[in-house]
Amino acid sequence: MMATTVGVGSLHPVAAFRGVQSANGTQGTSYSTSLGSSRSGFRGGSVSASPPSLQQTRAPVQKQIIRAMASDLAAQMKEMAAAEKRWESQVKEGKVKSLSAKEAGYAVDLSGYTLLDVRPSSERNKAYVKNSVWIPIFDINKSLDPGTILSKVSNFAMGGWWSGSPLMKYNERFMPDVVAKIPKSANVIVSCQKGLRSLAACEQLYKAGYRNLFWLNGGFDAAQEGDLEREGPEPFKFAGLGGVSEFLGWTDVQREAVSKEGIGYRAMLFARLMSVVLAADLLFVGGQQLMSYLQEMRH
Repeated sequence: MMATTVGVGSLHPVAAFRGVQSANGTQGTSYSTSLGSSRSGFRGGSVSASPPSLQQTRAPVQKQIIRAMASDLAAQMKEMAAAEKRWESQVKEGKVKSLSAKEAGYAVDLSGYTLLDVRPSSERNKAYVKNSVWIPIFDINKSLDPGTILSKVSNFAMGGWWSGSPLMKYNERFMPDVVAKIPKSANVIVSCQKGLRSLAACEQLYKAGYRNLFWLNGGFDAAQEGDLEREGPEPFKFAGLGGVSEFLGWTDVQREAVSKEGIGYRAMLFARLMSVVLAADLLFVGGQQLMSYLQEMRH
C-alpha cells in the first residue's frame, strides 16, 4: 500500500523532494486563507461602511498566498539542504561505504552482494540490473482525489512538463518489504538514478539495523555500459530522462550520445525539433484563422 508522507526530519524525508506529495495532499505545506467579513450597517439613516469590491478583497489575499508559498519554499529548501548534509555524513562517518558502478558490478557478480534498486517504476522499467531487488522508496502517485490532482498540476507547471518527472509519494511499505526480502546480515548496495534517494534509503536501513551498507555513488547516471549487467530497453543513463527535454534531446546525456552515435541520432533529434516548430506554427496559424472566422460571424 502506498501512502503520503510527513517532512524531512522524520523517518521518511519526502516533503523535501520537489514533486513529492506531502501528508496534506499537496506539495509542501497547504495554504489556508480566509476572507475577513466586512459589515455594513445603517446608523442615523446612512450607511456606516460599504463592502469592499471583489477586486479589492482579492489583492491582499493573493499577496498572502504568495508570501506563504515563498516562505514554505524557503523552508523546504532549508530542510532539503539539512537532509542532504545528514545523508552525506553517513559516508564520511563510515556508516555507508561508497562504490563506483564498476566496483558495484564486481561486488554483485563475484561476491554475491545484493543490489537494492529504490527507483520509481518509471525509471526501473527502462533499465535495471539483472537479479537486483526492486523496492521503490518513492513511486508514482496515481491517486485521483482533488488534492492530488491539484498537486499534479502544480508539479507539471513547476517543471514536470520539461523533465517528465511525475508526482511521487512515499512508499509506506518500503522498510517492511526490505526487511522481508533482505536479511540484515547481507551486504546491500543501495542504488537509485542519481544517488540522492539511495542515500535517503541508506539512512532508513541503518536505523533498522543494517550494518553492511554500500551506496552506488552517482547512481545509474554514473554507470557506463558494461559496469553492471543491464536488462531493459534503455541504457542506464537514459532511464531518468523524460518530458520535453528528452523528446528534443536537450539533456547532457543525449548531447553526449550525439557525439558517439553520429549523424543518425542527430538527425532524429533534429526531426523532432522541427516537428515541434511545425506544430507550434500550425497552432498559431489556426488560431489566427479561428479569430478571423469569429470576427466575421459577429459582423
